[in-house]
Amino acid sequence: MKKDLKKLALELKQMIIEAAHDAGNQGVHIGGALSMTDIMAVLYGELMNYDIQNPSDKNRDRLVLSKGHDALGLYVALCASGFFSKEELKSNYLQDEGFLPTHPVKNIEKGIECSTGSLGQGLAYGIGLAIAAKKQGRKSRVFVVMGDGECDEGSCWEGFTSAVHYGLDNLLLYIDLNGLQSDGATSEIMPIRIAAALDAIGWNVMEADGHDVDDLLSKSKKAMQESGRPSVIIAKTVKGKGVSFMENDNSWHHGHMNETQYEQAKKELAEGGHDGNQ
Repeated sequence: MKKDLKKLALELKQMIIEAAHDAGNQGVHIGGALSMTDIMAVLYGELMNYDIQNPSDKNRDRLVLSKGHDALGLYVALCASGFFSKEELKSNYLQDEGFLPTHPVKNIEKGIECSTGSLGQGLAYGIGLAIAAKKQGRKSRVFVVMGDGECDEGSCWEGFTSAVHYGLDNLLLYIDLNGLQSDGATSEIMPIRIAAALDAIGWNVMEADGHDVDDLLSKSKKAMQESGRPSVIIAKTVKGKGVSFMENDNSWHHGHMNETQYEQAKKELAEGGHDGNQ
């Protein structure tokens, strides 16, 4: 049964705040995890083919989180999808010997397709998966989520050109365009006209409101009908989306909430999330 995607996206935001709080005094990559929740809701709530009873099914779709530092956004989606329980999320996230560290570590049984962390790495891995699926005649798809700051990496551009060269119409890339990266605004660090650049390379380029699940879903379904070339959805998002004091504040790229902030974040999300300017 398909899920209520808006409700799921809000649930993922709430789970991020809870998990970040449960991690204690450890800093967490909260802002970028919150900006991608609507994308994750669309993928795990409707688009992707997966089976929690048979997670290693060779015909499953694969999700690669190339911006691995925002792993918490992936972990809560996997948890909400049934790959592991909320109790497991709490007892394993950022815990010694736990299977949910700061960056993803490959664990197929738990739905984690590959280890990522070095920016640009996940796109290359996803391209390899897509090539393998074509060679093996499988209909499975590969979905890759990466950040806009990540596009500064030269390896990404090698990947962009390779995906076109190999005609990977079974690859759908999402770029979480929240305008901020670790050291500041992407427009100041390395301004890239990403849509124009990928169009020139040969990608099927679409732009979407990254916090509108209906827009994301319709654009994704259209992209999945493309033949002969890879597709990218450039999703305009807000870093820290849903929590007023985090939105567009790059100090929450990696941070720790005090109790007052935690209670405020919980309250705002319980009321549907802060509805600031996008």
